[in-house]
Amino acid sequence: MTSEQVMDILRERYTEDVTDSGVSHGQSWVVVNRDRISAICNFLKESSDIRMDYLIDITAVDWHPRNPRFEVVYHLHSMSNGCRLRIKVPLEEEQAVPSVSWIWRTANWHEREVFDMFGIRFDMHPDLRRILMPDEWEGHPLRKDYPLEGPDWKFKPW
Repeated sequence: MTSEQVMDILRERYTEDVTDSGVSHGQSWVVVNRDRISAICNFLKESSDIRMDYLIDITAVDWHPRNPRFEVVYHLHSMSNGCRLRIKVPLEEEQAVPSVSWIWRTANWHEREVFDMFGIRFDMHPDLRRILMPDEWEGHPLRKDYPLEGPDWKFKPW
């Protein structure tokens, strides 16, 4: 099965939930509604024809000042048929996205990283806390409005 065939299946099965799709730089992608990401990911993993059994990565993009501000991006791969798919979920500033850690165990760490770096929350995550920055760190360093020098940075001459 090819990535384009997977996109066709998703567009047919989730007509209301797949809002856009395409191929960019040889990578197939779909944009899905936030509330349906868990159901769609579970289908992609459990479908005997598709079997997206490898979650490569979850990351995010801050499109500030555009609305919606964020996009959570899932990179999936099927080991059995070799196809890849990128799923994008647009989010407003204060919205959370459902966790997929119950589908792929590695999502636990990926979601924690997105939370730590962007401040995006994942509903029903089993242990959503910082993973890269110290617990007392203020802010989320990969947001576009985060100061480049870090919080309360002061120049100290040699």
